Amino acid sequence: MTFLPNPSEPRDVSEHALFRFPPEIDFSNAGGLLDVIVAKARPGDGRWARVLVLDLTATVFMDSQGVRLVNGVLRLLRPGTLVCVVARPDSVAARVLELTGLRRDVPVYDNLPEALAA
Repeated sequence: MTFLPNPSEPRDVSEHALFRFPPEIDFSNAGGLLDVIVAKARPGDGRWARVLVLDLTATVFMDSQGVRLVNGVLRLLRPGTLVCVVARPDSVAARVLELTGLRRDVPVYDNLPEALAA
């Protein structure tokens, strides 16, 4: 039996999409970043990334808005897209991810090569 492709399914899937967060994530910029991040995961032509890597290694300040931003990304992505976060273990971003419990829901890696290899 021949199965025809479903037109609502994306045709081409790229492997990784990478988004590097700015040095500060707070109320002033978190709202505008959500659309940019989701656009990275689906760059057009029906393609979706299998893995979206959110790089927080350059982020020196992040409050609860950063956590809400990551949760918003998780909610808006296509089911099955894996989201990985990269945060230096001694950073404020890593501490916020730990304190809020988001680290339990999203894999967090210490460096970018580890996340890209996942």
